[in-house]
Amino acid sequence: MANKTLETLFHDTLRDIYYAERKILRTLPKMARAAKSEELKSAFETHRDQTEGQIERLQQVFEIIGKTPRGKTCEAIDGIVAEGEEIIEDYKDSPALDAGLLASAQAVEHYEITRYGTLRRWAQLLGLDEAVSLIEQTLEEESQTDELLTDIADKTVNENALATG
Repeated sequence: MANKTLETLFHDTLRDIYYAERKILRTLPKMARAAKSEELKSAFETHRDQTEGQIERLQQVFEIIGKTPRGKTCEAIDGIVAEGEEIIEDYKDSPALDAGLLASAQAVEHYEITRYGTLRRWAQLLGLDEAVSLIEQTLEEESQTDELLTDIADKTVNENALATG
């Protein structure tokens, strides 16, 4: 255990978020297809495109630390995605579907924001300035997506969920 360092933890966490981003990339099209709100569909599609760029930036961070990009199963994201899939199934004919999808998407965003915030700080401590810059770009995108989802919820989705089925 003596060889477990911050560098090791950084790499393990990088593998975790790499797995998570790839899982999210596969999940976003399902969420877009399930959404009834055109604005929410569009947000999911836009975030899918952003996620592709985020994966590319993660691959660059792996290069910076001299490691092969390889994911490590992330139980947290698997659970969040499974809950989202349950919402799609359980609420598919309900006016509350979009509110549930949006809540699931924000759970994903909050997980990502937490991970990227931690990785950024560790990269700073490790002197990985180029990695810090790449991670900050992704962290900014994740925060913007979270704000967009909140706006969509506040403008229409949550009110629409009040409708009777």
